[in-house]
Amino acid sequence: MASYIHELKDWPSFRWNHEKLSTQLAVVRHHQGRLIGRMEALGFELRAEAVLQSLTEEILKSSEIEGEVLDREQVRSSLARRLGMDIGALGPADCEIEGVVEMMLDATQNYATPLTKERLFDWHAALFPTGRSGMSKIRAGAWRDDTSGPMQVVSGPMGHERVHYEAPTAAKLDREMHAFLTWFNGKESADPVLGAAIAHLWFVTIHPFEDGNGRIARAIADMALARSEQSPRRFYSMSAQIRAERKAYYNLLEATQKGDLDITPWIEWFLGCLDRAFDGAEIILAAVLQKARFWQMHAGAQLNDRQRTILNRLLNGFEGKLTSSKYAKIAKCSQDTASRDIDSLVKHRLLVKNAGGGRSTSYSLAETFDTTRPPQ
Repeated sequence: MASYIHELKDWPSFRWNHEKLSTQLAVVRHHQGRLIGRMEALGFELRAEAVLQSLTEEILKSSEIEGEVLDREQVRSSLARRLGMDIGALGPADCEIEGVVEMMLDATQNYATPLTKERLFDWHAALFPTGRSGMSKIRAGAWRDDTSGPMQVVSGPMGHERVHYEAPTAAKLDREMHAFLTWFNGKESADPVLGAAIAHLWFVTIHPFEDGNGRIARAIADMALARSEQSPRRFYSMSAQIRAERKAYYNLLEATQKGDLDITPWIEWFLGCLDRAFDGAEIILAAVLQKARFWQMHAGAQLNDRQRTILNRLLNGFEGKLTSSKYAKIAKCSQDTASRDIDSLVKHRLLVKNAGGGRSTSYSLAETFDTTRPPQ
């Protein structure tokens, strides 16, 4: 008796209940169209900022799903550089971040280009530029082999591991991936949004690489979603929503991979998660508009480059509290210079001092700016 979906006789002939999914798909498509319409109505600069924020979230959250935390500013700087956006001083990014940014942009900007074995190898090599995953050496830019035993998804402490899933053997990978790529690049037989759900499940079930399969599966799904919109611009983050629902994501993935070829429950969850991701885009849109209003309101403020850098960091979602020592580190200046800059920003009511003092003194963006009252 088959333990996993890929061992079934008719694999990979997926099936689903069209009637059950039709209403949900129509609602998701309507929501998708409305969101894109709203975003496209923004001016060029606001639209570009929304894309930058969405892609930043997508990359950060896709890595977080796998337990890897990336530096937000490095991701943002790498994206801005590759998109040709001027966001002020662009700091260098680690090679691992450059690699994941390169993969994501290739998937979404070149969505109409066929997905090939060589392209997937390039993505994988970009994800693991040193040929290592943590302390372990891996086959970067190549299908996995079985020299270390079967590819399994496990959890739990060593000696008490629980096997959630076991992928097809390495000997089957060329045939399995040929079938997947032929389908993915072929004439669409289903709505492209359904295709994104199927592609995600199918790829991660084959699990062709030693590591990075989840991130690449989500990049492939983003590529399919870009096809569904016929646009390289991303205004929402599916990975951010998956991260918020990570437990349900893994539970349903495991249940589907141990089930039969009727993947209706998986597609239902995927469509629901995507619809909730569109809701999350409203948060991105609000942040973009807030940032635009802030700079419009303070267009005449006499600020130096250091102050603009710090204010933009705060507007982009600064993690933790801003202190004079953090200011000095980010702006690459002395503590005295940082203190003078902060005092000036507080004086002009761009920053406010938080409750507390002494060594714990911290600052936040002023929530309001009363232009009728002169600075104190």
